[in-house]
Amino acid sequence: MLKALRKLRILVFGTLIVGISGCSMFSPSNAPVDCDAVKNQEQAGFSDAKIASDLGATVDKVAACHGPKTAAGPQD
Repeated sequence: MLKALRKLRILVFGTLIVGISGCSMFSPSNAPVDCDAVKNQEQAGFSDAKIASDLGATVDKVAACHGPKTAAGPQD
């Protein structure tokens, strides 16, 4: 279990580093959000507001990575 959590942390932080360095060439208002990074952080238990803050994006852009809400719930 601890090994899995360590791997998840490495994956999340690695994704953040790559995402932040890759987005540095865009202006923050027009920067695309890396939905893979959002999903990794969501699985780690972070809120949309925290993820948006970490990625330098808006909460709306982070929420768009979750896809449309349906009556039956989220689809995988």
